[in-house]
Amino acid sequence: MKLPVSSTLRLLGAGLVVLCAPSFGWQDKETNKLKIKGLRDYVKQGSTAIPKITPYFKDIDVEVRREAVKAVVEIGTQRSLEPLTEACGDNDPEVQIRATDGLVNFYLPGYVSHGISASLRRAGDMVAGKWVDGNDEAIDPDTPIRGEITDALSKLVSGGSSMDSRANAARALGILRAKAGLPALTGALRSKDSRLMYESLIAIQKIRDRSAGPSLVFLVRDLDEKVQIAAIETAGILGPREAIPELKRVLENAKSKKVRRAAVVALAQIPEPANHSLFVELLGDKDDDVRGGAAEGLGRLEVPEDRPTLEKAWAGEKKSSPRLCQAFALVMLGDTDTGSLNPLGFLINNLNQRAWRNVALPFLGELALKKPNTRKAIISAIQPTSTPDEKTGIAQALSTTKTAEAIPALEALTKDEDPAVAREALRSLRILKSSIQ
Repeated sequence: MKLPVSSTLRLLGAGLVVLCAPSFGWQDKETNKLKIKGLRDYVKQGSTAIPKITPYFKDIDVEVRREAVKAVVEIGTQRSLEPLTEACGDNDPEVQIRATDGLVNFYLPGYVSHGISASLRRAGDMVAGKWVDGNDEAIDPDTPIRGEITDALSKLVSGGSSMDSRANAARALGILRAKAGLPALTGALRSKDSRLMYESLIAIQKIRDRSAGPSLVFLVRDLDEKVQIAAIETAGILGPREAIPELKRVLENAKSKKVRRAAVVALAQIPEPANHSLFVELLGDKDDDVRGGAAEGLGRLEVPEDRPTLEKAWAGEKKSSPRLCQAFALVMLGDTDTGSLNPLGFLINNLNQRAWRNVALPFLGELALKKPNTRKAIISAIQPTSTPDEKTGIAQALSTTKTAEAIPALEALTKDEDPAVAREALRSLRILKSSIQ
């Protein structure tokens, strides 16, 4: 049977479409290759090329969009912030992650070399990166962050296209100390995704807004030990009193040494007279960190009658970690002698020890903030014979005091003959002044 001419043409037309489809796909691939090559060439032109790159953020092909974001991240500069903020709204997880890391990289140069985007690998439609715990990076607390950046990252935390992109955005909010991102971070604590919960807790630690404390108390008994320890540590830092009974339950039932240590230290950071006998009992514990935490707790309770007990513990202690905690406690109880054999001098001297500097420094910062007489003693400890590590450490400790009393000492250090000391003093002076304005 013969078909009508019109039907034959329709079939031929359909056949032509089928036959030609592969060639159209081939042309698309070639076009995309050219686009990607062009984007890589734009990078060499620097920030002036960013307006030429940003139209590709809306390209239909996701590989082109990824390459466009990578190009803008590599160029960097302030001109990258607006397009990268826009790219956070893309529906592709890799684009979201790369845009997030690019934003952080502007405020923390070099971040993209070790952020999660540096380790991204694809497997089919899945994208994954290598997470590294122990992230302690954060920008200086006086650094201003654009509101639209915080908003974009907060939206990612709440509704990113993958759990990795959400967790990465949470990490970014912490590094940027973005207080306005707290609602998204506290909301993420109920996500039931361990990575997102963990990164949100660490971010909340860095932001250090005490109002967030009550929202995380329920996690101090989480079944995931990493999340649980992060929650315990965050509770200690923020100090919600609602956490005290929960932390005591954790301590009583802890099967893990790490959890037990974290619980003692957290309780020590939230002064509660009812815990006095507990700290006295734990002062002789066989675990170094538990002994140290107990000493911290007694120091913050500031009971004068505890001084002989702490002095005995200090004199007999052989391990550096608990000894630093005992030194802190004795200074809290009024020992302000800066001699090298005395507790305050011991704390200052440990600024020279790479292994213990990050333990001694927070103690000195807390003492300088809370104890005016100790602050004066710390300032008087700055001498021409002081080492650069001691000078920079004391400068950092004074930057957190929120008092003009520390300004003259920092101004004097800005004129130090050691450039590293002068730079740190200028930074600390800037941070201090911003906190008391």
